[in-house]
Parts: sequence; C-alpha cells; structure tokens
Amino acid sequence: MPASPYDTRLDRNAANYAPLTPVSFLAWAAEVFPERVSGIHGTRQFTWRETYARCRRLASALRALGVERNVTVALMLANTPEMYEAHFGIPMAGGVINTLNTRLDADALAFMLRHGEARVLITDRSFSAVMAAAIERSGVQPVVIDVDDAEYDGPGERIGSLEYETLLASGDPDFAWAAPEDEWDAIALSYTSGTTGDPKGVVTHHRGAYLAAIGNILAWDMASFPVYLWSVPLFHCNGWCHAWAVAARAGTNVFLRKVDPAVMLDLIRRYRVTHFGGAPIVHSLLLNAPDECFTGIDHTVNCYIAGAAPPAAVIEAMERRGFRISHIYGLTETYGPATICSKHPEWDLLEIGERARLNGRQGVRFSLEEGLTVMDPDTMTRVPPDGETIGEVMFRGNITMKGYLKNPAATGAAFAGGWFHSGDLAVLHPDGYIKIKDRSKDIIISGGENISSLEVEDAIHRHAKVLACAVVAQPDPKWGETPVAFVELKEGAEATESEIIAHCREYIAHFKCPKRVVFGPVPRTSTGKIQKYVLRERVRSASAIDV
Repeated sequence: MPASPYDTRLDRNAANYAPLTPVSFLAWAAEVFPERVSGIHGTRQFTWRETYARCRRLASALRALGVERNVTVALMLANTPEMYEAHFGIPMAGGVINTLNTRLDADALAFMLRHGEARVLITDRSFSAVMAAAIERSGVQPVVIDVDDAEYDGPGERIGSLEYETLLASGDPDFAWAAPEDEWDAIALSYTSGTTGDPKGVVTHHRGAYLAAIGNILAWDMASFPVYLWSVPLFHCNGWCHAWAVAARAGTNVFLRKVDPAVMLDLIRRYRVTHFGGAPIVHSLLLNAPDECFTGIDHTVNCYIAGAAPPAAVIEAMERRGFRISHIYGLTETYGPATICSKHPEWDLLEIGERARLNGRQGVRFSLEEGLTVMDPDTMTRVPPDGETIGEVMFRGNITMKGYLKNPAATGAAFAGGWFHSGDLAVLHPDGYIKIKDRSKDIIISGGENISSLEVEDAIHRHAKVLACAVVAQPDPKWGETPVAFVELKEGAEATESEIIAHCREYIAHFKCPKRVVFGPVPRTSTGKIQKYVLRERVRSASAIDV
C-alpha cells in the first residue's frame, strides 16, 4: 500500500512536539507572572520567580546526589513550601516523587522505603522519630535531608546529613532542567492500602499528571489566579494533582501544616481563599466552628469533598456560609479525582433534599478521562442504567496509572479486559451518573485514609485470647466510616474493648485501630468461612458511602 502524504515528511520534531509534563506549568507561571505571589506560609511569602528558582536549585542539588531518571526520592513532609517545591524539583532532576503518608507507622514506612528503593529522603523534623525507626528497619540508607519548618515548634531532632535550605544553597537557580524524553516516564510512586499483604506502589506518569491537573481546572472551572488552601494532604495522590493545577493558573498556595477549623477560616478570610478540598470531616469541622470564625468571609469559596457523599444538611449549611461544594470521587490509581458530580443549572431550582440526593452521587468522568462506566466484572458488559443493577466501577484513559511497581500480577488483574477495575460497586443512573453502593475490597476509608481490614484483623489475631475476628466498616458522622471489630474469644477467656484496642496500637497506626469491639461468635458458612456480609448488614456498612 503506498505511503499516504500525511505520513510523509511530516515528522515530529523539536518545533512541533514536546512531551507533556506538569513541570512546564511552573516555568510558564514564572515567565508570565513572575512577581505574583506563589505561596504563603506563616510569615514566609514567595513569588513565582522565586519558587521557580528554588525548584531549580533543588533539582540541581538532587542531581549532584545522584538523582536521575527513575531514581526515587521519598518525602515525609507536612503541607509546606518544601513539599510543594519537591513536586517540581524532583521531576526536574528526572527523579520519581514518593510522598509518604504522615500517619503511618514505622514498619509500613520501612516497607515503602525498601520497596521503592528510595535514594534520598526529605523529612520534616516533626516526623524524625518515626522516620529514624523506619530507616533502621528498612535495610536501606538513603541520603536524609531535614526540613526545619519555622512554623513548627514541637519536638523532634534532625536526623539527616543535610538541612533543606543548605541543600538549596548548593544548587544552581539556573539549572537547565529538561522534560522527560518520554512522557510515559514515571513521575510519582504512591502507596495504597491493599486487601492482602503489603501496600501496592501505584506508578503514575508525566502525561497523566499533566492531564489530571488540567482536568481538575476544567472540572472546577478554576479561573486565573485562584487562591488555594492546602487542606488536602500533599501525600494524597500528590495533593489530588492540585499542586500542578495551581501553577497552571498562576495561583497562590496558602500552606497549612494541619487541619484546624479556626486557622482555616482565618486564612480563608485573610487571603480570600477561592478553593480547597478535603474529606467530609474537614467540612464538618468547619461547620462546627463558632459563628465568629466566619466573620468577614463574604466571597464564594469552592470546595471539593471526597469520600462519603455529603449529607443534605452539610450542603445546605455550607451553601449558607458561601461555600459551594462539588462532590468528587477517584482513587490513587486515577491520580485522585477522576469523576465529579457535575451540577446542572436546573438543579438549583430543586428543594435541598432532592438537590443533595443528586449531588451525593459520584457523578461523571472528568473530561480528560476517556472512559468511566459500571460493568459486570465477569462478562465485562455495562450494567443497565436503571439505578438498581450493581456492577463494578471501571475507568480507562490517560488519567489512569502505569501499574503497580514490581507487581505484574496485580497490574494484570487491575487492567483485565482493557479497563481499570476500581473494586468499588455502584449503580448507573439513566442520566449516566454513577452512585457507589458498596466496596468489593476489604478497605475502610476513614477521614480520607485507607485502612485494610485484614491488616487490623492480623493485629487482633496476635492477641493470645482471640480465637477469630472480622473487621468491617461502620458509618461514622465525623470520619465517614471507622473500623468495628467482631471478636470471638477462646473458650473461658475474657477481654475488654479497651484491652483489644490497646493491643492493636502496639502493631498498627492508631487511626487504623478499631473504634468499637463487639464480642461474641463470628458468623461462618458451613465450610468455616467468615460471613462478612452478615456483619456489614449488622452495622449498615454500605451506608458509610450511601449517605
């Protein structure tokens, strides 16, 4: 077959093609709006010119430490300028960003350092104790760089050989960074809780991060110069890709070390914050703040809420305060948010209960995600859009991970049939909006954190008096859902709820421990398999999602 003229002498070259990378957003912001404020953290303030120079210094210094393509740099940091800079400086050097969950225990962190083969670790002084233990248990010896944040006045010693600002001083502010040769190159490694065994390392790429950031801008109608409050942990899916989205809009990052409603509302008022996100608990904390904390907030604030569907009372109360909620859904494997309950103008005419019902759905795909549907995982056919037939939520497209690091079996299973299997069970409504009904995975999402029920069960089983146990999610008005443990003791043994919880705290992070313990026989099938569905029905687990 003769060659088409469209395929002849029309090759890609430096003039007409560039690999996509979200790092380019920073270069653009610094070039076009160099003197606009890029970040505010306590008494510290930066412009986009300064942030760009600091990120280039970081990249240069990391390159001198041996960071290059596919080299992992782990981050154990609060939401500070250093964490933000790392999201550009590390990929500028060619490295892979590995944000660590600041709530995890030393054993889990040790696994991540070892599995991810971290060459460099940048850690906040507030996490020095747990990180020192994690390094010792990991068997790896990364170069450790300390961040000594002036906004932190608590305990913690420096454990590294370098201090962050000293490291930056050694770098070149004019470092000639380059986009990756292939936009499919890894940009980040994020660990997510699994139902069995160790956490899985989700690998994402430059192309996906670029498009996910743009997708957030489009889904949120984010105009130029947004003021973004960092209530979403930057260790969660790289801050839901908002770190890169803010740069693409030359906005201002208002940093926040921890969620405190009074502090948040003060920052919203003082800097006229336009956007923030968080789990339902963040919104509940704000609503429960004293009325005087809202004084002076007279502008519209756009809020993402992820996890449990927002109850009607929350939507109504937040709207009265001038906070406009958008319900989103996604997974680490989809770069964070990948669906949004896009609002139709006519919904504003409905009464609050009906509006909350519509807004409580997980919604439709981001415009830059190619596919979202609900399918029968056995036949890989779409369920009827009747709002009743349950199937599995599936995604496909550019805003989907590369796969799981060093885990081809899990990667193959996740992509079976040409779709990413989320493990979440949902229905498809006639208008194409999805609504999650339950989870096929034994994962409990509490305050936006993933908790493996099997990990909790393993800790409980270490108690000498325990014969059998099962852990499921129970609805919680504050956290969305929390673990409840059903424990069957050995014959003649006695134990208390506080005893079991205290025992768990010796083995796993406190937030993973059960909030309630129910003693008695654990229901089983005739073959001895524990019937978790019976326990879920007993505590109405599904209502932790289906609010």
